[in-house]
Amino acid sequence: MDTLWGIDLGGTKIEGIILDAKDHHVISRLRIPTEGDLGYDHVVNQIERMVKMLSNVSKIQPTRIGMGTPGTLDPILGVMKNCNSTSLNGRNLKYDLEVLTGLEFNLSNDANCFAVAETNMGVIRDEMPEAQVVFGVILGTGVGGGLVVGGKVISGRQGIGGEWGHNFLDISGSPCYCGKKGCVETVISGPALQKYYYELSGHHLTMVNIAERYRSGNDSFAESTMQRLFQFFGKAISVVINIVDPDAIVIGGGVGNIDEIYTYGVAEVKKHIFNHRVDTRFYKPKLGDSAGVFGAAFL
Repeated sequence: MDTLWGIDLGGTKIEGIILDAKDHHVISRLRIPTEGDLGYDHVVNQIERMVKMLSNVSKIQPTRIGMGTPGTLDPILGVMKNCNSTSLNGRNLKYDLEVLTGLEFNLSNDANCFAVAETNMGVIRDEMPEAQVVFGVILGTGVGGGLVVGGKVISGRQGIGGEWGHNFLDISGSPCYCGKKGCVETVISGPALQKYYYELSGHHLTMVNIAERYRSGNDSFAESTMQRLFQFFGKAISVVINIVDPDAIVIGGGVGNIDEIYTYGVAEVKKHIFNHRVDTRFYKPKLGDSAGVFGAAFL
């Protein structure tokens, strides 16, 4: 039986899956704790443990494994970078796993896994199977993205393909952890929008509450915050459309759950793209938190 093996390496859990390569049904699926506080070597050993557990349960031996990571493998230097699980940064995770297990590993970040999963198993397969170019958006605590062409992730020369969240958007954005100021992430991520609302109103609210107050029509600060989201979403995503011109864009993350992005936000896109209409299709994701491990298998 031909199979696809995927591992989703998270900050608190490691999830592994085996899919049938033909119809993509789940053969085995397991979770274990990451225990990242015990250090890099322990995390590597936990990943090896996951591979052995999957093999024991399924009675199948893998040769290649896709793995989603909370950062990016630098394709030039061969080490991890931009990981919020900081023990991974600067370490050659791919090499260390391949030496330890004797298997080939293909690594990509969580946004890429989200994009390829929704393309091959999620909303794109169901709603627009003819799509060849798909851009997956993460719009939540951070802002990221993944580019999929012909069902495969395009990581790029430096491993930063799809990283639209760290393009400059507006000077009103805060300094970003990446070292720049005014990145997309500092303007329309959930925390950035909540901070904007607080600066206007003096009150701390979640984006869910801000959206509710906006819809009630009696909170001018919520109105300003949501208009900021729509306007800057349109401007930011228009850059992606002008350069890549994807068939479809899938919007994940907590902020992506706001319905008005698909109406007012998309209307703002039209003001900035190099076309007199918006033919790009925008979709909500279907796979939820399963996207990471499914996408890893498709790597």
